[in-house]
Amino acid sequence: MIRLEKVSKFYATPHGRHYVLRDASFTIPDGAQLGVLGPNGAGKSTLMRLLSGVDVPNHGRIHRTGTISWPMGLASSMQNSLTGKENARFACQIQGVPHREIPAIVDEIREFSEIGKYFEMPVRTYSSGMRARLNFGIAMSFEFDCYIIDELTAVGDKNFRKKSAAVFKEKRKKSGFIKVSHNLEELTDECNMGLVLNKGTATIYDNFPDALEQYLKNLEETED
Repeated sequence: MIRLEKVSKFYATPHGRHYVLRDASFTIPDGAQLGVLGPNGAGKSTLMRLLSGVDVPNHGRIHRTGTISWPMGLASSMQNSLTGKENARFACQIQGVPHREIPAIVDEIREFSEIGKYFEMPVRTYSSGMRARLNFGIAMSFEFDCYIIDELTAVGDKNFRKKSAAVFKEKRKKSGFIKVSHNLEELTDECNMGLVLNKGTATIYDNFPDALEQYLKNLEETED
């Protein structure tokens, strides 16, 4: 469960504060499979960082229960100066994996990510797709009650995407997730709840079609 109580998040700009959230209060229940919708610049990635605990609000409180992953996506939180292997080992240590079990998990991550010799090279040398594949591979090696996924749908070739989809499908059977994607068909197929960001507001819906309808309505009003 993730509960926000009067949460505000803003950034200073030359034109004043830009609010991603303004006094937002809502609850994401255990097991929710939630799709996040909003136009470009609405703050979807910022929201994902807030929900996972990577970022903090300017005002308000966020309560969390259960285990929540870091945001998985192109903009990952891996250490650029470390190699892929070192990032994998570090993640294992952070997750409390016994030392004797770490080598086997690191080997699984190496095989899954399919980045070859780059696994032994600093992450700063990676393409965005390679970073995302490693990030996804690391996160899928652990069990979380809720996975945070930020624009991670088209990474790698067809076979890699198929393999990733199969792994995530298994995770979905016993875990919730909060997902950002421009692929509306994918979100419609996977999500049972929706959240719409719009001009600093965040509205949660008990079913995804209602959220999608409101999101499309917001886009039409903006265009007008």
